[in-house]
Amino acid sequence: MKTAESRWKRAKVIFAILAVALLAVRMGDATPVSAQAAKTKVNPHDGLTYVWISPATFQMGCSSDDSECGDEEKPAHSVTITDGFWIGQTPVTQEAFKKVTGMNLSNNKGDGLPAEGISWNDADGYCKSAEMRLPTEAEWEYAARGGNSSARYASLSAVAWYSDNSGNTPHKVALKQANPYGLYDMLGNVWEWVADWYGGYKDASATDPHGPSRGIYKVLRGGARDYAGSFIRVSYRFWDEPEDRGVNNGLILGFRCAGN
Repeated sequence: MKTAESRWKRAKVIFAILAVALLAVRMGDATPVSAQAAKTKVNPHDGLTYVWISPATFQMGCSSDDSECGDEEKPAHSVTITDGFWIGQTPVTQEAFKKVTGMNLSNNKGDGLPAEGISWNDADGYCKSAEMRLPTEAEWEYAARGGNSSARYASLSAVAWYSDNSGNTPHKVALKQANPYGLYDMLGNVWEWVADWYGGYKDASATDPHGPSRGIYKVLRGGARDYAGSFIRVSYRFWDEPEDRGVNNGLILGFRCAGN
């Protein structure tokens, strides 16, 4: 009798779990992929690992729990990514940049360090040579959030090199905690160029947005090692001229590639 009762209790637990899972699917809930479970591939052109990001709808712009947002992060709006894409598991390293371009433009040199001193034009050329492309701004933010709607996907010190913990020196990629999609250094270390021209957000839902068709500045995301924590947030936006390498204005400019 006890055995039958125990089996019935276990069965009820299993049914409850299945019911919750079915409800989540019906509601369109996306369960973040852990770093260990992420689908990855190595790009033979640059030797870097890329992570597959599945399509979904997310809220882009100022997070609901974020009191530090500027006007450039508003209004928050719904964005649908209709096609899955690959994105670099880390920023492009100096070793990879040299492999693809034959050059190392970084002042602080080291194979495992992120490439820096990189203009948007440099980054665009590298990604094309590696048979990839720069991510759109929407793709970047979607990937950076890792299925998390908060301003940061974990505690700041756990995931990012920034002014309080970097010593204002570059750090090797992937030393900090990955986000739920298995991506490292989406926040801090180096600014990351994205494909889009800078423009204000519209108060309307969007599907696969690519930003303005023309502009003066290209968008930067993620913050850098010399910036205060208030800027190291997944929705924070910055911009610079596409030919700039950060030499004249002190920006620490890097990037990561994406592709379909």
